[in-house]
Amino acid sequence: MPELPEVETVKTTLNALIKGKQIENVTVRLARIIQRPDDTQAFAHMLAGHTVVNVERRGKFLRIVLDGLVIVSHLRMEGRYGLYSSKDPLDKHTHVIFHFTDGTELRYHDVRQFGTMHLFQQGEDLLLPPLKKLGQEPLEPSFTRERFKEIVSGKSTKIKSLLLNQEYVVGIGNIYVDESLHRAGIHPEDSARALTGEQLDRLHHAIVSTLTEAVNAGGSSIKSYVNGQGESGTYQQKLLIYGRKHEPCSSCGSMIEKTVVGGRGTHYCPSCQRPSLHEI
Repeated sequence: MPELPEVETVKTTLNALIKGKQIENVTVRLARIIQRPDDTQAFAHMLAGHTVVNVERRGKFLRIVLDGLVIVSHLRMEGRYGLYSSKDPLDKHTHVIFHFTDGTELRYHDVRQFGTMHLFQQGEDLLLPPLKKLGQEPLEPSFTRERFKEIVSGKSTKIKSLLLNQEYVVGIGNIYVDESLHRAGIHPEDSARALTGEQLDRLHHAIVSTLTEAVNAGGSSIKSYVNGQGESGTYQQKLLIYGRKHEPCSSCGSMIEKTVVGGRGTHYCPSCQRPSLHEI
């Protein structure tokens, strides 16, 4: 599933592609993609005539901001957007098409068909699901060390599970949680409240630096992810821990291990990421 760096990259490329374009009409070829309203004809009717003002990101969601409306889009496992000419052939996995007045089309393609779109009046989207309960943005200036410690303080949850919970901090999915914990030298099964102030400082820095580097690299193309221009990310070439089971740790040479934390496959170095003494 695309995480913050991938969605941020899609946001940036879509802004370059569709900002300022006016929607002439919309074709919905797979109704279940459209979650709000529950009538696909109403979805298409509401969008006709509106212009794309900006594309933004909230957590792992895209906000396609129009003049008065907002489409909240989640790519899920394999959703992707691309800009095409209306003359280009369609493939069977294209499920929603935004036809622009200039003869181009924004097409939503999704092999797994898990992606979603919600349509709101502008401003309403931040007050209702799926965005309502989202937590702190980790790349905003407000994500200070003090704010991070407030989020973590007193919670008995395993630190990896806490970081994956989008109600606390948004966008840090499985890849970047593993990478951040490794950089900070923290075991993924340590409870959040067992971590010292120094450990939390290291983890805060690791989260921000890891995500920033990944955004600058266009994200990680582990499976099928591409940005709005069809380009793959390159950060997968720099991953230190994720997906490297039974390979030597780049820091100490120990073999990287894989376990399951909170139902998610989890990579860690048994030497660099020893469990907290409070947990033993």
